[in-house]
Amino acid sequence: MTKTLHELAHEASSCTRCRLASGRTQVVFGVGNPDAGVMFIGEGPGYYEDKQGEPFVGAAGQLLTRLLGEIGLRREDVYICNVVKCRPPGNRDPLPDEIESCRPYLAGQIENVSPRIVITLGNFATRVILDKQVSISRIRGQRFTVEGRTVIPTFHPAAVLHGGGEAGSQMAALRSDFQTIRQILEEPVPVGAGSEEQLGLF
Repeated sequence: MTKTLHELAHEASSCTRCRLASGRTQVVFGVGNPDAGVMFIGEGPGYYEDKQGEPFVGAAGQLLTRLLGEIGLRREDVYICNVVKCRPPGNRDPLPDEIESCRPYLAGQIENVSPRIVITLGNFATRVILDKQVSISRIRGQRFTVEGRTVIPTFHPAAVLHGGGEAGSQMAALRSDFQTIRQILEEPVPVGAGSEEQLGLF
Protein backbone atom coordinates (compact mmCIF):
# COMPACT_ATOMS: atom_id res chain seq x y z
CA MET A 1 0.00 0.00 0.00
CA THR A 2 1.32 3.43 -0.92
CA LYS A 3 2.40 5.59 2.01
CA THR A 4 0.73 8.98 2.38
CA LEU A 5 2.66 12.24 2.13
CA HIS A 6 2.38 12.58 5.91
CA GLU A 7 3.79 9.10 6.44
CA LEU A 8 6.61 9.70 3.97
CA ALA A 9 7.49 13.04 5.59
CA HIS A 10 7.54 11.42 9.04
CA GLU A 11 9.79 8.64 7.79
CA ALA A 12 12.11 11.10 6.05
CA SER A 13 12.41 13.27 9.18
CA SER A 14 14.63 10.67 10.83
CA CYS A 15 16.17 9.19 7.66
CA THR A 16 19.80 8.04 7.82
CA ARG A 17 19.98 6.30 4.43
CA CYS A 18 22.94 8.37 3.22
CA ARG A 19 25.80 10.56 4.45
CA LEU A 20 23.79 13.78 4.05
CA ALA A 21 21.92 12.94 7.26
CA SER A 22 24.98 13.70 9.37
CA GLY A 23 25.25 17.33 8.27
CA ARG A 24 21.67 18.50 8.10
CA THR A 25 19.82 20.79 10.47
CA GLN A 26 16.55 19.22 9.38
CA VAL A 27 15.01 17.31 6.50
CA VAL A 28 13.40 19.50 3.83
CA PHE A 29 10.61 17.26 2.54
CA GLY A 30 8.21 19.34 0.44
CA VAL A 31 5.53 22.00 0.64
CA GLY A 32 2.35 23.07 -1.10
CA ASN A 33 -0.94 21.69 -2.30
CA PRO A 34 -1.07 17.88 -1.89
CA ASP A 35 -3.48 17.74 -4.83
CA ALA A 36 -1.61 20.21 -7.04
CA GLY A 37 -1.81 20.03 -10.79
CA VAL A 38 1.75 21.36 -11.02
CA MET A 39 4.82 20.02 -9.20
CA PHE A 40 8.24 21.70 -9.16
CA ILE A 41 11.28 19.53 -8.47
CA GLY A 42 14.64 21.13 -7.65
CA GLU A 43 18.02 19.70 -6.79
CA GLY A 44 18.40 19.94 -3.03
CA PRO A 45 18.03 22.26 -0.05
CA GLY A 46 20.36 25.21 0.42
CA TYR A 47 21.39 27.07 3.58
CA TYR A 48 18.07 28.80 4.26
CA GLU A 49 16.02 25.74 3.36
CA ASP A 50 18.04 23.63 5.79
CA LYS A 51 17.39 26.16 8.56
CA GLN A 52 13.66 26.63 7.89
CA GLY A 53 12.74 23.13 6.73
CA GLU A 54 10.98 24.38 3.61
CA PRO A 55 12.19 24.21 -0.02
CA PHE A 56 12.89 27.35 -2.04
CA VAL A 57 12.79 30.01 0.68
CA GLY A 58 15.99 31.87 -0.22
CA ALA A 59 16.60 34.20 -3.16
CA ALA A 60 15.85 31.42 -5.68
CA GLY A 61 12.60 30.74 -3.86
CA GLN A 62 11.61 34.40 -4.00
CA LEU A 63 12.20 34.36 -7.76
CA LEU A 64 10.12 31.19 -8.08
CA THR A 65 7.28 32.82 -6.13
CA ARG A 66 7.45 35.88 -8.38
CA LEU A 67 7.38 33.78 -11.55
CA LEU A 68 4.39 31.86 -10.24
CA GLY A 69 2.60 35.14 -9.61
CA GLU A 70 3.22 36.21 -13.19
CA ILE A 71 1.14 33.25 -14.42
CA GLY A 72 -1.56 33.64 -11.78
CA LEU A 73 -0.38 30.99 -9.32
CA ARG A 74 0.68 31.08 -5.67
CA ARG A 75 3.06 28.77 -3.84
CA GLU A 76 0.01 27.28 -2.09
CA ASP A 77 -1.40 26.26 -5.48
CA VAL A 78 1.55 24.06 -6.48
CA TYR A 79 3.74 21.41 -4.83
CA ILE A 80 7.47 22.10 -4.43
CA CYS A 81 10.16 19.58 -3.50
CA ASN A 82 13.73 18.53 -4.28
CA VAL A 83 15.47 15.40 -5.52
CA VAL A 84 17.38 15.11 -2.23
CA LYS A 85 15.78 16.15 1.04
CA CYS A 86 18.94 17.05 3.00
CA ARG A 87 21.40 19.84 2.23
CA PRO A 88 24.63 18.66 0.60
CA PRO A 89 27.62 20.18 2.45
CA GLY A 90 28.67 23.52 0.99
CA ASN A 91 25.78 23.25 -1.49
CA ARG A 92 27.80 20.77 -3.57
CA ASP A 93 26.06 18.62 -6.17
CA PRO A 94 24.26 15.56 -4.79
CA LEU A 95 26.11 12.31 -5.46
CA PRO A 96 24.52 9.39 -7.34
CA ASP A 97 24.11 7.22 -4.24
CA GLU A 98 22.51 10.13 -2.34
CA ILE A 99 20.01 10.62 -5.16
CA GLU A 100 19.21 6.90 -5.11
CA SER A 101 18.74 6.92 -1.33
CA CYS A 102 16.15 9.70 -1.65
CA ARG A 103 14.43 8.32 -4.76
CA PRO A 104 11.66 6.48 -2.86
CA TYR A 105 10.60 9.72 -1.17
CA LEU A 106 10.42 11.57 -4.49
CA ALA A 107 8.54 8.69 -6.09
CA GLY A 108 6.06 8.74 -3.20
CA GLN A 109 5.56 12.48 -3.55
CA ILE A 110 4.82 12.17 -7.27
CA GLU A 111 2.46 9.26 -6.71
CA ASN A 112 0.54 11.02 -3.94
CA VAL A 113 0.27 14.45 -5.54
CA SER A 114 -0.27 12.99 -9.03
CA PRO A 115 0.40 16.28 -10.82
CA ARG A 116 -0.61 16.91 -14.41
CA ILE A 117 2.58 18.89 -15.04
CA VAL A 118 6.06 18.26 -13.60
CA ILE A 119 8.59 21.10 -13.86
CA THR A 120 12.18 19.98 -13.39
CA LEU A 121 14.47 22.81 -12.26
CA GLY A 122 18.04 22.30 -13.45
CA ASN A 123 20.13 19.37 -14.64
CA PHE A 124 19.83 17.01 -11.70
CA ALA A 125 16.06 16.96 -11.40
CA THR A 126 15.71 16.72 -15.18
CA ARG A 127 18.08 13.76 -15.42
CA VAL A 128 16.32 11.92 -12.61
CA ILE A 129 12.82 12.38 -14.03
CA LEU A 130 13.69 11.79 -17.69
CA ASP A 131 16.24 9.09 -16.79
CA LYS A 132 18.65 10.53 -19.36
CA GLN A 133 21.99 12.33 -19.18
CA VAL A 134 20.74 15.54 -20.73
CA SER A 135 21.83 19.17 -20.64
CA ILE A 136 19.23 21.63 -19.39
CA SER A 137 20.45 24.30 -21.80
CA ARG A 138 19.67 22.00 -24.75
CA ILE A 139 16.22 20.75 -23.76
CA ARG A 140 14.71 23.46 -21.55
CA GLY A 141 11.23 24.50 -22.50
CA GLN A 142 10.51 21.28 -24.38
CA ARG A 143 7.52 19.13 -23.47
CA PHE A 144 8.08 15.49 -22.59
CA THR A 145 5.34 12.99 -21.80
CA VAL A 146 6.17 10.50 -19.06
CA GLU A 147 3.42 8.10 -18.04
CA GLY A 148 0.72 10.54 -19.04
CA ARG A 149 2.29 13.56 -17.36
CA THR A 150 3.77 16.56 -19.11
CA VAL A 151 7.37 17.16 -18.00
CA ILE A 152 8.94 20.55 -18.75
CA PRO A 153 12.63 21.03 -17.90
CA THR A 154 13.75 24.58 -17.22
CA PHE A 155 16.61 26.47 -15.61
CA HIS A 156 16.95 26.40 -11.84
CA PRO A 157 16.14 29.89 -10.47
CA ALA A 158 19.48 29.90 -8.62
CA ALA A 159 21.34 29.42 -11.91
CA VAL A 160 19.56 32.46 -13.34
CA LEU A 161 20.44 34.56 -10.28
CA HIS A 162 24.10 33.53 -10.47
CA GLY A 163 24.33 33.42 -14.25
CA GLY A 164 26.46 36.49 -14.76
CA GLY A 165 26.34 37.66 -18.36
CA GLU A 166 23.81 34.99 -19.32
CA ALA A 167 21.35 35.95 -16.62
CA GLY A 168 19.25 38.11 -18.95
CA SER A 169 18.75 35.43 -21.58
CA GLN A 170 18.21 32.73 -18.96
CA MET A 171 15.61 34.87 -17.23
CA ALA A 172 13.76 35.37 -20.51
CA ALA A 173 13.87 31.61 -21.10
CA LEU A 174 12.57 30.90 -17.61
CA ARG A 175 9.68 33.34 -18.09
CA SER A 176 8.88 31.73 -21.43
CA ASP A 177 8.77 28.28 -19.82
CA PHE A 178 6.39 29.54 -17.13
CA GLN A 179 4.11 30.83 -19.87
CA THR A 180 4.12 27.29 -21.27
CA ILE A 181 2.86 26.08 -17.88
CA ARG A 182 0.01 28.57 -18.10
CA GLN A 183 -0.83 27.42 -21.63
CA ILE A 184 -0.98 23.77 -20.62
CA LEU A 185 -3.19 24.53 -17.63
CA GLU A 186 -5.61 26.24 -19.98
CA GLU A 187 -5.73 23.24 -22.31
CA PRO A 188 -8.39 20.55 -21.79
CA VAL A 189 -7.27 17.62 -19.65
CA PRO A 190 -6.45 14.71 -22.01
CA VAL A 191 -8.93 11.84 -21.97
CA GLY A 192 -7.66 9.09 -19.71
CA ALA A 193 -5.48 11.35 -17.57
CA GLY A 194 -6.24 10.82 -13.93
CA SER A 195 -4.98 10.30 -10.45
CA GLU A 196 -4.27 6.61 -10.97
CA GLU A 197 -1.36 7.31 -13.31
CA GLN A 198 2.12 7.12 -11.87
CA LEU A 199 5.47 8.43 -13.04
CA GLY A 200 6.96 5.13 -14.05
CA LEU A 201 10.64 5.81 -13.46
CA PHE A 202 10.82 4.55 -9.93
